[in-house]
Amino acid sequence: MFDIISIGSATRDVFLQSEGFKRIKDPDFSTGEGECFALGSKIEIKKLAVTTGGGGTNAAVTFGRQGFKTACVGVVGKDSTGQEVLEELRRENVEPIFQEHDDDRTAYSVILVNPNAERTILSYKGEGQHFDVNKIPFDKLETKWFFLDSLGGHYDLLEAVVKHAKDKGIKIAMNPGGKELAHGLEKLKPIISQIDIYITNQEEAATLVGVNYENEDEAFQKLYSNLKQDAIFVMSKGPGGVRVRQGDKEYSAGVPDSPVVERTGAGDAFGSGFTSEHMRTGDIKKAIQFATANASSVVTQFGAKAGILKSGDWGPWPLVDINEK
Repeated sequence: MFDIISIGSATRDVFLQSEGFKRIKDPDFSTGEGECFALGSKIEIKKLAVTTGGGGTNAAVTFGRQGFKTACVGVVGKDSTGQEVLEELRRENVEPIFQEHDDDRTAYSVILVNPNAERTILSYKGEGQHFDVNKIPFDKLETKWFFLDSLGGHYDLLEAVVKHAKDKGIKIAMNPGGKELAHGLEKLKPIISQIDIYITNQEEAATLVGVNYENEDEAFQKLYSNLKQDAIFVMSKGPGGVRVRQGDKEYSAGVPDSPVVERTGAGDAFGSGFTSEHMRTGDIKKAIQFATANASSVVTQFGAKAGILKSGDWGPWPLVDINEK
């Protein structure tokens, strides 16, 4: 019996940082800004880091380092990168329950890191696109909790996992990826109405419920109204902190003033940190505090896993003030 099983993506991440990467304003880009470098030139790289990533494995490492008996379900290619992903999980005391395919490569990302710590991710989905519900060994998935991350948009897999959880009395924390959210609110309602801890960011929440990003309260309340009665709803706001609601209680907190090297994995660290501390204590305030510490630690290093905190170590991060109403 596992304490928690993380299900989601697994990647090879390569980080490149250079003073030759420049930010420009451009309204044609979705974020309003672009990261650029001179065409035809040779750009010196000041920092190179090669790590593993993917929301499924990132979350699993948080749970493993927090002392929970953890497994991770995902998919990799039959290549050296895939083997490194599996070996790293084993080193982190996480049991890999992976599909291995030989018709494509393990998912691969190149992260171009600007000197100001913002980044652009070039993502090749590879074998991550081939998550096959028929190859999930549900008879082996004996656990108290599931943590669902990006499943490559495979709705049949999402349905099957939620059904298995309901049949077996397993609780679910969910931090859906973009391809899951692309199914739209109406299609996702039967799924999210069964989730125990639903984690998202403000932009994703607003997009899912069809309101403007700036309408924070409307996005928060509208999405919460689609969850089950006793669900915990966690909405992160980047530098603006986080809002959490369960029942008639709502909590909000800011973020500590911490150095930022690059932000990859901060959301995974927050969501898995919140879930791990809630599993341990059931205390939402402590869950917010640990989630914030875990995310604050992750952004101080290159890669999504290097800064993940270990059990009993909240690092140098001060406890954030939490408002309750």
